[in-house]
Amino acid sequence: MDFPEFFCYVSILACLFPIMVNSIGINYGQIANNLPSPEDVVPLVKSIGATKVKLYDADPRVLKAFANTDVEFMVGLGNEYLDKMRDPTNAQAWVKENIQPHLPATKITSIFVGNEVLTLNDTSLSDCLLPAMQSVHAALLNFGLDKQVTVTTTHSLAILQTSYPPSAGAFREDLMDPLCETLNFHQKTGSPFLINAYPYFAYKGNPEQVPLDFVLFQPNQGVTDPQTHLHYDNMLYAQIDAVYSALASLGYKKLPVHISETGWPSKGDEDEAGATPENAEKYNGNLIKLMSGKTGTPMRPNSDLNIYIFALFNENMKPGPTSERNYGLFKPDGTPAYPLGITPNNVVGRNTTVGGGSFGNAVTNPYYPMSSSTGYMSISSARQQRYQLLGHVVLMVPLLIIKTLV
Repeated sequence: MDFPEFFCYVSILACLFPIMVNSIGINYGQIANNLPSPEDVVPLVKSIGATKVKLYDADPRVLKAFANTDVEFMVGLGNEYLDKMRDPTNAQAWVKENIQPHLPATKITSIFVGNEVLTLNDTSLSDCLLPAMQSVHAALLNFGLDKQVTVTTTHSLAILQTSYPPSAGAFREDLMDPLCETLNFHQKTGSPFLINAYPYFAYKGNPEQVPLDFVLFQPNQGVTDPQTHLHYDNMLYAQIDAVYSALASLGYKKLPVHISETGWPSKGDEDEAGATPENAEKYNGNLIKLMSGKTGTPMRPNSDLNIYIFALFNENMKPGPTSERNYGLFKPDGTPAYPLGITPNNVVGRNTTVGGGSFGNAVTNPYYPMSSSTGYMSISSARQQRYQLLGHVVLMVPLLIIKTLV
């Protein structure tokens, strides 16, 4: 597809999607050699109604292209920069060069410093995390930007020691000290707690026992938390509530939780169960429908869910299994990787059912191997650990829950 056709297609999308995505974000990765220019990406992002973009660096071409579009940006500082950013002088220089020139034309609202650092089992990184976050925040403060740009970091769900039932969510004891330091930082600065959550890995790790409908927001029996009696009919919402519970147990009940990555691959290797266009369409399509209804989780029904879908494009140069190169909603030429099946007539409201799952339902069968996020080379040189067990944490679906769901 050439670019005149590309823009024609984008115009058609714009007629279909604008009212459907409320506060949905999209991860814009660029590990590819065939992507359209940032200027050509702008209408594509707007065509699906996305209002937020997460960028894995501070690419000036992208930030300039999105100037005056009203699209909010979260930009990244990779793990390889953590040691350097400990020095306030370096942080000051980075903010001056990469953030300040683009404001206010481009709506940069957040900087995430490091990616899944605490679950990489690398003290050389984890020891740098908080000082780097503090230095970047201090730089923003010096430029008078701290009220409009927050500083945060992303975490894998492997920071959880316990995740079922959701009400029993708890963080790993061995991560408690550095985690509490960052939580204090979030509380003091008003920045959100970011989690990368992928129900796909639960299914991939145990396709014979994890119900597919449960992870795809399809009609299913669901499960009930025995402590709260809250009902869950999808895994993502239960994962989120497990995080809420873990935060509350440490006294951070009011800390906002954002899902910085979630998605489903449309293609995979033979051993990557469930990586099909049909499943990707159901996962992302149903998620977008849920988000358009502005519903919260069972534990936090009135809280806005800020979710960033991974990813905008398939990225042909990403290392790893085939699935890594096939998380995109779109192919590089701007055509859909699969149809999302969303029209203005099937937007889901607060009391509407998505695939048989009623509002307020969600489940996480968290106990499966996960380094949870789809990686990004510019964020972390340790992304290969995505397919390794992180430390001693192995998440597995409890047999009782499996029996309940099937």
